[in-house]
Amino acid sequence: MVDLSIIIVNWNTRNLLFQCLESVYESAGRLNLEVIVVDNASTDGSVEMVQEQFPHVRLVENRKNAGFAAANNQAMRISKGDYICLLNSDTVVLGNALEKAVAFMQSHPDVGALSPRLLNEDGSLQDFPKSYPTLANELSRMLRIYNCVTWSKRKGLVTSGEYTREVDRVKGACLLVQRQVVGSVGGMAEDYFMYAEEDDWCYRIKRQGWKIYYYPEARVVHYGGSSIKQVSHQMFLRLHQSKLLFFRRYYSPTSVWLLRVIWWIGYRVRLAFVSLLWMLGGKASEAWNRKRKEYRALLHGLASW
Repeated sequence: MVDLSIIIVNWNTRNLLFQCLESVYESAGRLNLEVIVVDNASTDGSVEMVQEQFPHVRLVENRKNAGFAAANNQAMRISKGDYICLLNSDTVVLGNALEKAVAFMQSHPDVGALSPRLLNEDGSLQDFPKSYPTLANELSRMLRIYNCVTWSKRKGLVTSGEYTREVDRVKGACLLVQRQVVGSVGGMAEDYFMYAEEDDWCYRIKRQGWKIYYYPEARVVHYGGSSIKQVSHQMFLRLHQSKLLFFRRYYSPTSVWLLRVIWWIGYRVRLAFVSLLWMLGGKASEAWNRKRKEYRALLHGLASW
């Protein structure tokens, strides 16, 4: 019997993947694990590393990048564990975090999904439970209010990351689900190539009556964005396309229209600001130019998305 299936989707993060797999096996404790790595057509030797260093890992090799959701669904279909953990390749599991998380879910059978506490490399709080994408959230992002709240939580001024509680949704960097959840809700929606797929999944999980919990007693370090940094411009656009898809699926046409308006006005203002900074030059000129291109591409894309 397999207690926990660990699923890791990898794309060109060979060294981080090695570190992640080491931490998984070191933290297994009394759990009977199976580890499945789905490689999305990496070219950095990730496949060879897994074959040589971790021969017990079940390796799925995709000939093209299938995306995060589709790759996880591939692995879920062949997994055997009572519980399933979706784990990013750029994470390190600390101590007996997996054992703790599974034990919590076993003692709370109404919990369908769970996330541990995610930490930065220096041990500071990285992420914390959030709500689904909403108009209020997107407006606060444009006004930088959201950024201030994020900063205060990471600095410990707000202690929302310190206690176990039920939440709306959790991040997919380390996400545990019960086997029954996949059976009743299904896997991740594959029309989300990247971003918002865990929002969609958590939304459907809660609609089926399951609880979703944040469990900070289990800790995982998440380096964050190691794959997407390689194509940051495309991922910036993917993020907004995914949010728009979520709005279309679960909110009214008026909400979709208002989201477009918020983005159109907000990114017009940001484009003007970063364009001015770019023209002034200086050491950060290249970064401002990159932002300028991202905002222009987003505004252009809004017309056809």
